[in-house]
Amino acid sequence: MRTSYTVTLPEEPPAAPFPALAKELRPRSPLSPSLLLSTFVGLLLNKAKNSKSAQGLAGLRNLGNTCFMNSILQCLSNTRELRDYCLQRLYLRDLSHTSNAHTALMEEFAKLIQTIWTSSPNDVVSPSEFKTQIQRYAPRFVGYNQQDAQEFLRFLLDGLHNEVNRVTVRPKSNPENLDHLPDDEKGRQMWRKYLEREDSRIGDLFVGQLKSSLTCTDCGYCSTVFDPFWDLSLPIAKRGYPEVTLMDCMRLFTKEDVLDGDEKPTCCRCRARKRCIKKFSIQRFPKILVLHLKRFSESRLRTSKLTTFVNFPLRDLDLREFASENTNHAVYNLYAVSNHSGTTMGGHYTAYCRSPVTGEWHTFNDSSVTPMSSSQVRTSDAYLLFYELASPPSRM
Repeated sequence: MRTSYTVTLPEEPPAAPFPALAKELRPRSPLSPSLLLSTFVGLLLNKAKNSKSAQGLAGLRNLGNTCFMNSILQCLSNTRELRDYCLQRLYLRDLSHTSNAHTALMEEFAKLIQTIWTSSPNDVVSPSEFKTQIQRYAPRFVGYNQQDAQEFLRFLLDGLHNEVNRVTVRPKSNPENLDHLPDDEKGRQMWRKYLEREDSRIGDLFVGQLKSSLTCTDCGYCSTVFDPFWDLSLPIAKRGYPEVTLMDCMRLFTKEDVLDGDEKPTCCRCRARKRCIKKFSIQRFPKILVLHLKRFSESRLRTSKLTTFVNFPLRDLDLREFASENTNHAVYNLYAVSNHSGTTMGGHYTAYCRSPVTGEWHTFNDSSVTPMSSSQVRTSDAYLLFYELASPPSRM
C-alpha cells in the first residue's frame, strides 16, 4: 500500500490548553478562535516566505500514468490566492456553511497543498489520498489510464466549487426575458442570476463571463447570450505560418463566424432559420485566466496533435481588444504552464511554475523539481496557460 501524505506542523500542540480548570473558570482570550488560527497560520506563512526550506518545491509521486494530474496540481499549488485559501484554512469556514454532504475532495486537496508548502525542497509527496477522492467525484479517473489535463482541471475545479459553494439553497429557475435591456445591463443581470446559484471562492478566481452575439444577415436583428466560463479553448492557426502568437489564437477565437447551411440558427425576428454571423467577446475577465491551446483534433479515423509553436508573453498580456465593453482590467501575467510532450499514443505532462513567494521559475516533472530560466518557458509543448490578472476588478 502506498503511503499517503501528512500535514506537518512546527511543534506538537498540547493535548489540552487548560487541563486543570473547569470550562467556566478558564481565562478568556480577547481574540476569537478563528482569529487566533489565522494569526498562527499567518506566522507559518511569513516563516515560509523567509525560509528556503518551504517554497512549495516538493515533487509529486507518479502513481501510474498520473503525470496529467501532477502537472495540474502543481499549477494550482502556485496559484497565489488558491494557495492562501488552503494554507490559511479559509475553506473550513465555507465547508461549515455548505449544504453539500460531500466535502472530502476539498479537504484532501487542501491537505495536499499544505503538505507541498510545508515540505522541504526535493521531498516527494504521494497524492494517493487525493486521487481516491477525485475518482470518487469523477469515476472517469478511476484506474491508471492516460488522461487529458484540461478535462482533469475542469472536473477538479467543478468538484471543489460544488463543495465550497456559499449558496445553501438554490432559487427556483425562473426564466426571465432580458432582451429589452442594453447588452451591458443584460450581462450584469445574467451574472447576478448566476451568483444566486453558483458562488464560491473557487468561482471567484476562475470564472469569467463570455458574450456570444448572433446577427441575422437578412433583418439585422442581433441576439446576445452571456455564459460563465472556466477556461477558454483557443484554436491554433494552421501550419505554415512563420510564427503563431497567442494574440493570433485569441483573434481566431473571437473572429466573426458565418453560420449557414445546416448550421443556420432560427432568427427571433424572422421566425425562420436564417444565415447569421456569430461572434464571441469577453464580458467579464476572471482573476485567473486559463487558456487551453487546442492541440488535439479528432477525426473518424484518428486523433492528431498540432505541435505548432505558439509564442505567448510572460508579462503584460493585454486582452482589452477582446472585451465587449471598455475596461482597464484585462492585463495578465503568466505564472504557470501545463505542457504535453510526445504524441496522442504516448505522451507526458510536466509543469512550469513561477513561485508566488520567490518569483522564480521551476520545472515540475512528477517527483523531480528543478530551477529553470524564464527564457525556457515558451515551448511547442505548452498546452494550458495560467495567467493572473495584474489589476483585479471589484466583484459585483
